[in-house]
Amino acid sequence: MKHSTRIVAALALLLLAGGPGCSGEEKDPVAPLQPLAVREQASSIVKGDDGYVVNWAGVLANANPWHFGEHVVATVVASDSQGKEVVRLDQPLDAVPPGGSLPFTGQVVTQERPVAVNVSYRPARWHRAGRIVSAFQPFPVYDVLTDRTTDGDYLVTGYVGTPYVMPARSLAVTALLRDRQGKLLGGGSTFVDNVQAGERRRFVLQIRSVEDPRDIASAEVTARTWGSSSRPFEQLALGGALPLHTVKPKMPPFAKDRGKQAQLAGVMGP
Repeated sequence: MKHSTRIVAALALLLLAGGPGCSGEEKDPVAPLQPLAVREQASSIVKGDDGYVVNWAGVLANANPWHFGEHVVATVVASDSQGKEVVRLDQPLDAVPPGGSLPFTGQVVTQERPVAVNVSYRPARWHRAGRIVSAFQPFPVYDVLTDRTTDGDYLVTGYVGTPYVMPARSLAVTALLRDRQGKLLGGGSTFVDNVQAGERRRFVLQIRSVEDPRDIASAEVTARTWGSSSRPFEQLALGGALPLHTVKPKMPPFAKDRGKQAQLAGVMGP
């Protein structure tokens, strides 16, 4: 009897150990995806030769470390003093990388004078990234120069390259204009095509976004893959990045390889 009682007790302990909450198979709850946040936004209305130039710029931030924000659309509405809409358009935005941000700009000309501009956004569709965040490297921008033209425009020029082995078919280049306090005033965007590894492509931006270009103190220039889905960026990342050091070493090789001796000395040392 004592022997059978011990067997029953052991079985009971095994059942308790394998019961709910002790199996080790429970998974931590997955954190919900956070919506894109509007980090900053600005708009302006400037009288031009062909009508009123409505310019807007902003920065969207993606706090999700493993997902692209895709198919985001900005709806821009400009109204006159009576509240009548004189401009309404939908602007598809490029994909927002995981844990990153998206600077964007837009511009339209209207014959009727608006006094207010409102920008709203449709929610993003989420796509899980196929690589870790560090695989999505920024596109380098070189030799940025700025100038104020006599007709009131702000000129931004420079060069853009690629950190990837595969050629970047189309890149969007955006310049955000800021005053001396760093406040966003406006901006402009352009495109460069077929950026090959080891090459630089020139871009030129002629922006009219503020009444007085002397208020502009700096231009913040970035480049990114063009398109509302993550596919162009992910294809470049899957193709691999360029090596950091591409210059052949000039030092002659050692007469004798001491690598093994150094390892033994490290093992036998104090």
